[in-house]
Parts: sequence; structure tokens; C-alpha cells
Amino acid sequence: MKKLLLVFVAAFAVFTLSACNGEEEVKDYSDQTLVVYFVPSRPADQILEITAPLEDLLADELEALGFPVGGVEVKVSSTYEAAGEALLGGTGDIAFLPGGTYVAYKDVADSPVEVILAATRGGLSKDSLVAKDWNDGKATDSYPGFQVAYYKGLIIAGPSTAGVALAAKVNAGTELVWDDVKDLNWCVRSATSSSGYIYPAIWLQENFDGKTFADITGTVTTTGGYGDSMSSLATETCDVATFYADARRDYADEWETDYEKTDIWTETNVVGVTSNIMNDTISVSTVNLDADIIEAISQAFINIAGTLEGQGVMTVYSHQGYIVVDDSDYDPARAAAELAAE
Repeated sequence: MKKLLLVFVAAFAVFTLSACNGEEEVKDYSDQTLVVYFVPSRPADQILEITAPLEDLLADELEALGFPVGGVEVKVSSTYEAAGEALLGGTGDIAFLPGGTYVAYKDVADSPVEVILAATRGGLSKDSLVAKDWNDGKATDSYPGFQVAYYKGLIIAGPSTAGVALAAKVNAGTELVWDDVKDLNWCVRSATSSSGYIYPAIWLQENFDGKTFADITGTVTTTGGYGDSMSSLATETCDVATFYADARRDYADEWETDYEKTDIWTETNVVGVTSNIMNDTISVSTVNLDADIIEAISQAFINIAGTLEGQGVMTVYSHQGYIVVDDSDYDPARAAAELAAE
């Protein structure tokens, strides 16, 4: 009995020493399926097709990093806000969120949402704040070797009569006034979309004495995606629409084949350019994940972006790499959201 007691005491001492030295058991995620959300910046079926390999890529990387999981499921949210809500409630573990959407859900009281990475992408051949500089009739090209952590938002006029008239003023170097834009039919994205709503709203405020989308006397339509916005321009349902800087390149083929238009670069014109927008985030929810696996997820995405198959997945949002960031890097997006809400 005395020997048994000594063995027990010795074992307890070892356990206590380990705990005091900070050695903690790694949480087991082998029965948990990680849910990854993409936001609907293009048709959901296209996103799911492009990102399908991510399920195996992420699972394999996490296993190699010492965190085997039960599986990875990729989903497309119905709206940008739905992806943020999924992180808040823990029905989503990881989400590709624009900066504005991230800030909106990070700043909720007791939010479990954390940013881990920001996307990088190739700089563009056009980067001017002057709208007419984008309207030379030439395609906007990407320079993969020149990586940037920002992009610009564009207000683009289509081939409607009102759109063409507006573009003519811009290309002539005439300064726009409120009467030029207030009666137009606008297509915008959801209220937390950086290039689709927030920064264009700031552009209105800064250029037209504090006016907002609420002051538009024409129509302001929230579309289901940038593809819908481009379609609405092509069919002249909308006179102007809000986009990210390389959207025309992404939809050039559809413009020619689906809408019987000849050339997106001559039949659309940039009439407004926003200030720089911080790139999209990869954000996580701490509802189901602890700090150890979150760190592994961050490294896994960096590793994936360095592979050919991973680069194919990231073309869904034109991402070319990822860098580690923290919440303070999105303070400009926070300020933009506050200004847009005024």
C-alpha cells in the first residue's frame, strides 16, 4: 500500500509540474468540420467551382501542422452580412470578408470575430484618382510582381443615354455637380461592401457637399453581386454602378458574349474613383476555435497561397498572397464606415 501511495504522489507531482510549466493539452479537432464562407461577389456556383479544392488543401495543411480536422466545408453566404453573422454565431469558422464587413462584425459587443490575414494582389496598370485617366479605351492589366495591400473603388457609367452624357463631362475634364448625378439610376452592393457601397458613399459626401445615397432622387438598387451590377449596366437598367478597380477585366468576356456588346473598355467609363481600400480579410470566429488552431489556420492559408493549386483557388477574388495583420490595420475602414453612416 505504501509503494502504491508513493507512485500516486510521484505521478501527481509530475502532473503538477507540467501544469506549472504551462504545458497544456492541445485541443482535438479531429471530429470537427471547419466551415469556410465566401461572400457572393460573383455567382455562387462559380465561387463553389473555383474554391472546391480548398476543402482538401486546408485539411491537409492543418494536418501537416499538427491539427487534423474532421473535414472542411466551403459555403457561399447569401449576403456579405450573412457571412459576418455566421462568424458571430459560430455556424461559420472562417470567412473571406471585405474590410468594411469585418469591421462591422468585429465591433459588435463581445464579438468572437478576429482578423488573421489580409490579401495581397498584383497592382494595376491604372491607379489614378482622376476618373478620366481610366478611360483610354485600353484594358486594365495586372502586374503580379507588384504586390499591393489595397485597391480602389470605381463608379462606372454604362451605355445608357444618361451614362454616356455623364461620361462625356468627365472625359472633357468638367467638374461634376450634384445635378449631374442625383437623378441617375444607381446600382450598388450591400451596405457593408467596401467598394460596392461604403467608399462610393464617401465619394458622394466628399464631392457633393455631404450628399449621400439617401439624397439620390433617381433609383438606388442593391444588386445580388457585381455580376448583376454589370448586367444592369449592360441592359441600361442602371446608369452608373459601383465596383472594385479590376471589375471590368473580370467581366469583359460576359459583356461581349452575354449582352451582345462589343467592348467593355469603350462602352463603359469611370466617372468616380474612391480612395484606397484595405484588401479583403480572412477572418475567424473564436466560438469553436482556440488560439492554437487559429495560428495554424493563418499559416495554412499562407502555405496554400504558395502552391499552384492554391493560387487557382485564390483567383476567385484575385488574391495572390496573404500577410499577417491585426485589428488596428483596419482602423481606416472603421473610420470610413463611421463617415458613411453619418
